[in-house]
Amino acid sequence: MQIFRRLLGFLRPYRGAVARSSVLAAGAMGMTVLIPYLTGRAIDSIRSHSKHELVVLAIVIVGAGLLRLALSVGRRLIAGRVSLGVELDLRNRLYEQLQRLELSFFDRQQTGQLMSRATVDLQSVRFFLGYGLIFIGQSALTILLAAVAMFALRPPLAALALAPVPFVILIARNYGKHSRPAMQEAQQRIAELTAEAEENVSGVRVVKAFAQEPRQLARFDHSVTRVFDQQVYATRIQAKYGPMISFLPNLGLAAILLVGGREVIHHSLTVGQFTAFYAYLLMLISPMRTLGYMLGAAQRATASGARIFQVLDRAPAMSVPADAPPLPEGDGQVSFEGVSLTFEGAPAPALREVDLDVAAGQTVALVGAMGSGKTALVSLLPRLYDVSSGAVRVDGADVRSVDLVSLRSATAIAGDDPFLFSATVHENIAYARPHASREEVEAAARAAQADGFIRELPKGYDTLVGERGLTLSGGQRQRIGIARAVLADPRILILDDATSSVDASTEQEIKLALREVMAGRTTFIIAHRLSTITLADEIVVLEDGRIAARGDHEQLLERSALYREIVEKGMPDQVFLIEKEAEAVGL
Repeated sequence: MQIFRRLLGFLRPYRGAVARSSVLAAGAMGMTVLIPYLTGRAIDSIRSHSKHELVVLAIVIVGAGLLRLALSVGRRLIAGRVSLGVELDLRNRLYEQLQRLELSFFDRQQTGQLMSRATVDLQSVRFFLGYGLIFIGQSALTILLAAVAMFALRPPLAALALAPVPFVILIARNYGKHSRPAMQEAQQRIAELTAEAEENVSGVRVVKAFAQEPRQLARFDHSVTRVFDQQVYATRIQAKYGPMISFLPNLGLAAILLVGGREVIHHSLTVGQFTAFYAYLLMLISPMRTLGYMLGAAQRATASGARIFQVLDRAPAMSVPADAPPLPEGDGQVSFEGVSLTFEGAPAPALREVDLDVAAGQTVALVGAMGSGKTALVSLLPRLYDVSSGAVRVDGADVRSVDLVSLRSATAIAGDDPFLFSATVHENIAYARPHASREEVEAAARAAQADGFIRELPKGYDTLVGERGLTLSGGQRQRIGIARAVLADPRILILDDATSSVDASTEQEIKLALREVMAGRTTFIIAHRLSTITLADEIVVLEDGRIAARGDHEQLLERSALYREIVEKGMPDQVFLIEKEAEAVGL
């Protein structure tokens, strides 16, 4: 009931429309109830040979039917708008909440699960709030008006006809009790199926590369079967209770035919009255069936609402003070003060008491084995994650105390697998600065050594790159990612293995261009290809989340066994080249 009441809260902005729709529904039901009464009067006028009365009643019946038609059309138009409005509000609320949640939330969630909440679950809620409630109210009003009319015609006969109604209510209540958990589990399995489908489509290249289509098909078939089995179970519950709800009114119908028919034979009830009474009883059957169906829709909406509220109710773990000031002016001085970081559910900390001061305009290379904490460390600068202890300061300000937009506008990241949107090359490069001119975009592309291949594309900078940029090579995507970071013009530039997919000659060209870009800008370079460290003023070696050593290339070769091991195991055939490049730039 708590979830149900919360769902009703989404109708508050549409109170006026809901009220108008309810009034129109009530009017339409009034006409529906009036027509059987007029029909009974018309039949009695036929038996009394009252031609004038028959004509008048026929005209009134047609008028009542037309009025019911107009009222029903108006009600459906208003209800449809309310339904779409609720869907719009819910979708915006859900998306806004997803934007507010921290990155670690998405690390633990399947994309398909979230998409299912935004599509399947939201549609269930939308249908019920937009239409289901009106149908339930309309059905209940029909039953009430028909019952009143029946009691007005013949109270004893009405009591007999309505005797099954309490049993209908009892069965409907039991149906709801058993249906809700079944529907909730069905919605969860549909979400799992959506996640499986999304993963299969996103990973189709890997699937085909390793010829694992049969394996993926088997996994998908398992998910489909789970959905099928649960929906069969839910259908079995509906099949058990639904026909009973439809059958019970027929007992009243049979009783009316038997008892009412005898009264007609004995002339204590006119044929017209019997016809009207019979029509009212028939009128009860459809609303009772509708109530049974709408109760199922209510259970689905409640189950879907519970899944939606799981997201809406989650408080963001990363908070920003309401009066947070913007990041103060500065040149990008960075301090890591006793920083530790443990990801939720991780068996060990990613960072352990890291102390590191980086002067404004300095370039620092971070090296270390996989999982040593390099990416975790630089992810703290734009506050993609929050420290477990310690503090990260940019130009003297704790990143937790400043406005996030200003902080993230001061940093830019180019990674080893940059995400590209299904948009043009220009739009992808200009993502951080949507109003950047074509000249600025082209200048950033030249700095990333991307201008050449972009101009060879079918439409140059106006070429659509396709979903996730899969129409481009890995190296091309990386260069567009670097161009995007360069165009953002940040104080702090982060290159997270950003040239790992380009060839050696292109990497050298990018490095030469980046020297100019990095001048006067604080830069962090995560290096797996060790020749990249020649760009750095200082090299920091990380091991198990701690700083194991720091210095320039020559110093580390002498002082750090771990660094020597990284160099020798990483690229033994380029040690000499690294040393020459380090000597050329004065490291």
